Amino acid sequence: MQQTSATWEPREQPSPLLSEILSTLSFALDLTEGAVPGHAVRSCLLALRIGAALRMSGSEMNRLYYAALLKDVGCSSNAARMCQIVGGDDRAVKAAVKLEDWTRPHQVKLSVLKLMWTQVLPGHSALQRIRRMVSIALSQHQNNQAMIQLRCDRGASIVRKIGLDPETASAVLHLDEHWDGSGYPDSLTGHQIPLLSRILCVAQHLDAFCGQTGPLNAIKVMVERSGRWFDPEIVKAVAALDRAGALWKHCLPSDGTEGAHDAVLQAEPGVGGRLAAGSIDQICETFAEVVDAKSPFTFRHSVGVKDAAMMIGKSLGLPAGRLQMVRRAALLHDIGKLSVSNMILDKPGHLDEDEFRVVRRHSALTREILSRMPALDEIAIVAGEHHEKLDGTGYPFGLKAGQLSLESRLLAVADVYGALSEDRPYRPALEPEEIFRIMKKDVPGKLDGECFEALRAVWPRAARRPEPVRAGLSGSASHPGNFAREPDGVATSRTAAMPPM
Repeated sequence: MQQTSATWEPREQPSPLLSEILSTLSFALDLTEGAVPGHAVRSCLLALRIGAALRMSGSEMNRLYYAALLKDVGCSSNAARMCQIVGGDDRAVKAAVKLEDWTRPHQVKLSVLKLMWTQVLPGHSALQRIRRMVSIALSQHQNNQAMIQLRCDRGASIVRKIGLDPETASAVLHLDEHWDGSGYPDSLTGHQIPLLSRILCVAQHLDAFCGQTGPLNAIKVMVERSGRWFDPEIVKAVAALDRAGALWKHCLPSDGTEGAHDAVLQAEPGVGGRLAAGSIDQICETFAEVVDAKSPFTFRHSVGVKDAAMMIGKSLGLPAGRLQMVRRAALLHDIGKLSVSNMILDKPGHLDEDEFRVVRRHSALTREILSRMPALDEIAIVAGEHHEKLDGTGYPFGLKAGQLSLESRLLAVADVYGALSEDRPYRPALEPEEIFRIMKKDVPGKLDGECFEALRAVWPRAARRPEPVRAGLSGSASHPGNFAREPDGVATSRTAAMPPM
């Protein structure tokens, strides 16, 4: 039986360790890159084994540990740009390009051509696709430089914001540098590249190739690219670990993710204390920014939903502990949306059935990811219910009023308000009066009336907040049809109430 927020029973949980919360949230980062689930934790295990073989100090191992878990934390920031460049699925391209040697454009492989033909401007004419492919080939260096610079700068900034040291941030910043200087963002060579970055570069490619083509081929690729992409001494250490049978435990495609996750928690090199409430809040805020950076049309969505949810909660007199839980759930409610391609998130027209199916999966993914850590159990349930409706027409579980707690109802109202108050690729942000008029038509059938009235009552105070940042992508902001859909599953109309999903 599906546990719901209305049936959830409080259990005493100790405050989490930094390793627990970051390893859990790393599963969301895997979604951004289209990676096989568990990529970050497997890369972390592989990196630690390499570090131990190189006899790194305890402090270096500690930095390597957190840098590995957070290596992809900047990846959402270039997703929209990737989608613009290829005109196709950013996640699919990011996942596939890891398996190609893009530093040798004069040696184009059949697999690269197949990838390009599949992902560049799907649905367009052959001539349009060929022209775009030629354009991509001619501007490859500039695109790589801009994309990786954006990702690495953002990633390093987030690592520092979480409170980790400059060396850990530098490891993330230089993750994509290559031994021969063919990498980015700074074309560093040899020992100019931080050792932690050199190890992480090997570890992430080991996992990517192992997951797709098996461990033998992963080792083969490391050897082939030794002295070009990878530090030869690190490749030698990897080969020695492989021969000794000490490299791949919990990291093979057949191993699943639970073993790797547990092993990473046990392998934390430092003695990390329990996180203070303020530190947990800071991490939630940081990952909310990661989610919102996926699309310029959701630039402040998680923060906006958090603001609305807190206003409703305070108006209803929720105690401090419940407000804190709501705040964190609101910040993390869309973390599963990292699994959605920007082809869908930024689409200016109607979503087809398959695209809706992808979108509707995101709230279940939010719950699935957060549920990996017991201390986030209730947050996982409430965040995963933010698209449920009182009449059972919501998703992902089709829950009804009696199965939804006040906190879940509150978050659903805040999410609808946040979505309607923001620019979308098919329409500009709506004015408050229009938003409340649209929402009112779903009260009390779909949206909780008490929560709705609480938000409307505090609106004069909410109106004094700064204006949200407007979306910056080119293209029409409005949709020519009678109604448009929200990427997060809310359909809006100037003349009709929100239809059930």
